[in-house]
Amino acid sequence: MFLLEIYRFDASGGRMAHATMEETAEPVSAERMRRVLGTFCTGVVVVTAMDGDEPVGMACQSFSSLSLDPPLVCFCPGSASTTWPRVRAAGRFAVNVLAADQGEVCRAMAGRDKFAGVSWTPGPGGSPLLDGALAWIEADIDQELPGGDHTIVVGRVRDLAAGRAERPLLFFRGGFGHALQD
Repeated sequence: MFLLEIYRFDASGGRMAHATMEETAEPVSAERMRRVLGTFCTGVVVVTAMDGDEPVGMACQSFSSLSLDPPLVCFCPGSASTTWPRVRAAGRFAVNVLAADQGEVCRAMAGRDKFAGVSWTPGPGGSPLLDGALAWIEADIDQELPGGDHTIVVGRVRDLAAGRAERPLLFFRGGFGHALQD
């Protein structure tokens, strides 16, 4: 077992109080990964696309900006996802950044009839843009890379916009939350 000491520094570089964390030789299991990575707060997005005339979508917390030049984003669907093949077939997708009051929208995307009661409009590229989202990003699928039990999807951004100025929906330790604002 190892003991790590973490120090905080003030603005002048002086050392302040420190915290102690234990590092163990315990194997890195999926449960341990979930427990530890659950302490990392993430925003919640819904990735949407059109499969013919039918909208498809999936909640995703593994989304990130990747590059400003060229404009790229990425997300990582699980290999067992039944929605990802439908998004892939569309060749393009939208990322909808959820607001704090859209927890039910996120839950709907985990259900069988994902768009029941969820309002949306087609984006400039045709992908569903969820009403009430804080922002949306439309992208074309640029690359797919293997990532263990996930696929790393790189999207080339074609259009994007910010909507209402509200708090984002956050995911932390297995539940939803929101940021505090003054």
